[in-house]
Amino acid sequence: MDKNIQKKIDEVHKILKNKKVLVAYSGGVDSSTISSLAKDVCDRVFAVTVYSQLMTEDELKNAKETANKMGIEWKVIELNILSNEKFVENPPDRCYYCKKEILNELLSIAKEEGLDLIIDGTNADDLEDHRPGHVALVELNVRSPLAEAGIRKNEIREIAKSRGLDVWDRPSLACLASRIPYGRKITEEKLTIIEKAERVIKHKAHVKVVRVRCYDDLAKIEIGKKEMKNILSEEILNDITDYLKNLGFKYVTLDLEGYRSGALDEIL
Repeated sequence: MDKNIQKKIDEVHKILKNKKVLVAYSGGVDSSTISSLAKDVCDRVFAVTVYSQLMTEDELKNAKETANKMGIEWKVIELNILSNEKFVENPPDRCYYCKKEILNELLSIAKEEGLDLIIDGTNADDLEDHRPGHVALVELNVRSPLAEAGIRKNEIREIAKSRGLDVWDRPSLACLASRIPYGRKITEEKLTIIEKAERVIKHKAHVKVVRVRCYDDLAKIEIGKKEMKNILSEEILNDITDYLKNLGFKYVTLDLEGYRSGALDEIL
């Protein structure tokens, strides 16, 4: 392990040593890595996944499998995030309302379990993006040891790989609401359609990274740049177009810039 990265790991261990922690756990590379590092030095590591309309069934299944492989205590709770009217309105700070509701649930669990603090997988790169949800973390005293130690995304993947975590190269996760442009109402129907569309595109085109941005009756497909060629055949394009139109879209487009994190934030 690179000496600079090891120094950052040591800082994370220093923050967490002898603590009893609840991990806000999605099962992605960030939350899995912080869970693994916490397991080294914490008296107890309790990973909790909040399952709502914003998380796919595949993501929940992967979260459970990864937690079991790491040998950490894991629990899932369900949350109806669409009961939050401010979130459903989909303002640019929608993540704040979602994160605060999730964290309040986790705070209750942490209190019941007698845990010292809640931690999450926010990394140093995240702090440079549009992250209104981070305000909720600060307000509720949730710690982000990876970010505090200055660990960046590429370093997290290196740490995860060195620890044998099979999520080390898994594409970054993002909630399904991130596919709906700000100001357009978030509904369960839209979220369900998006999940189905992305699952079929992954299967048909054999791609790992895909986003279907939902502009009401228009679907804008983003594919990872390196995988773009996988979708560019007449048969695959026709199959995907037919399927998405059967889901209710009138127009289906392909974004030639490809997938990039925070594409909907470009207008801000």
